[in-house]
Amino acid sequence: MTDYITRAKAIKMVVFDVDGVLTDGSLFLGDDGQEYKAFNSRDGHGMAMLRQSGITMAVITGRQSEVVRIRMESLGVEYIYQGRRDKRPAYAELRQACGLEHAQIAYMGDDVVDLPVMRQVGLAIAVADAHPLVKQYCHWQTRLPGGAGAAREVCEGLLAAQGKLDALFAGYASSS
Repeated sequence: MTDYITRAKAIKMVVFDVDGVLTDGSLFLGDDGQEYKAFNSRDGHGMAMLRQSGITMAVITGRQSEVVRIRMESLGVEYIYQGRRDKRPAYAELRQACGLEHAQIAYMGDDVVDLPVMRQVGLAIAVADAHPLVKQYCHWQTRLPGGAGAAREVCEGLLAAQGKLDALFAGYASSS
């Protein structure tokens, strides 16, 4: 793994996979076929802090789920790509729409389907419980597993690298 802090300083957008990154990878299906997912609220707050600090967010996921749309919209995720098993076209669309260089984008993934995009971005991040091949190609590996605070860890790490975290925390600790 290379020095992720240097890479993190250039990041203007974070792209998240969903299953296995923002969730623990479990899929709950009801008798009616409805899909349910559990999201970590602390991850969500980390994403809110990213948005507040001016870092754009996106998700690219292979599955299609209404609950993902609802949760991502509630967190202010600007770009939501669902049903994209091959994530490269969505990533290309995203880069074009935002006018960003690869070096300005971080991607957080957990499985081999994430590798084609992870190999292009400036900061490739793997969750602690990612597939071994994904870990081999990442710049940064989280201490926490997907769906259990890994996204929050990344959000705070990026904000710290960019010198923005202390000011955000100071706002919470203020008594006025």
